[in-house]
Amino acid sequence: MNLADDSLLPYKVGGLLYTPAVNTQVAEKIKNGCFKCLTSMALCLEDTVLDGALEYAERCLVNTVAQLSEIDEGKLPLVFVRIRTPRHLLHIHSLLGEKERVLTGYILPKFDGSNAEEYAQIITDLNSGRENRLYIMPIIESKTAADISNRTSSLCGIKAVLDDIKPFVLNVRVGGNDFSNLYGLRRNSSQTIYDIGVIRDILSDIINVFGSDYAVSAAVWEYFGDDVNDAWARGLRKELELDKLNGFIGKTAVHPSQLPIIFNAMKPLRSDYEDAKNILSWNDENSGVAKSADSSRMNEVKCHGKWAQRVLKLAQVYGIQEEVSSEIKRI
Repeated sequence: MNLADDSLLPYKVGGLLYTPAVNTQVAEKIKNGCFKCLTSMALCLEDTVLDGALEYAERCLVNTVAQLSEIDEGKLPLVFVRIRTPRHLLHIHSLLGEKERVLTGYILPKFDGSNAEEYAQIITDLNSGRENRLYIMPIIESKTAADISNRTSSLCGIKAVLDDIKPFVLNVRVGGNDFSNLYGLRRNSSQTIYDIGVIRDILSDIINVFGSDYAVSAAVWEYFGDDVNDAWARGLRKELELDKLNGFIGKTAVHPSQLPIIFNAMKPLRSDYEDAKNILSWNDENSGVAKSADSSRMNEVKCHGKWAQRVLKLAQVYGIQEEVSSEIKRI
């Protein structure tokens, strides 16, 4: 897939569905359209695979990628492999060979000052002479990024490395469960990651450092089920609303039932879409403020430009969410 120079690509990741690389049915399910609203998938060789099963998982991965290469490109999501270490990345690259062309890129866990420069050099080398760009999605989830005593320097150091290879960085991801585990914490289905004060502060600092220059994906939601009206789904919608408010784009999913909810949450509201269009097509030569399309708020061309760009990109990828009138809401 020729994905290079696609400014929409960071937004197309959307709900990233994780599956262990030992899942031998995934290619067939993609081929048969079993995953509704699937935009991207991660074949995981890290936390979801026990150490003793790694070689088996790698063999399964090679078979899965080979099967994916036989599927019509229009049916394929963005495909990523989550590896373990820089050396493991090189091993998987060698193992896949020509089959690697199916991948959009690699997910790099526990990305921090101890491995960032090595990862950066590897991805630069792997892209040398390639026709199709190979991307990375680093995950910030290490203790050095959480520890308040050196968090700022750690995050700024990571960003400095990523800035040097920015064309290869598709988005930045966060390890909400890994951060929670550092403190022995876990939210239930009626709580959001933002209710955990120490984790909220870490995520806020990550957005502060990376949010202006990169798409930053939100923490994983670990609850799922069959009924989209149950507590798990209500909790997911609540957290997605706060993800959006805090500047995150997309979310990691652990079950296909989560994907339609995430997909729908990526759609901008009609009112936001109309305002974004007006802001980016501003033609008043004197005034920098004007009423919104529905006359409910004030738009400022100098203050809302970046927001408007994001809204239009999301609308282009996911469509627009029509708003229910206040009269209907009260029924």
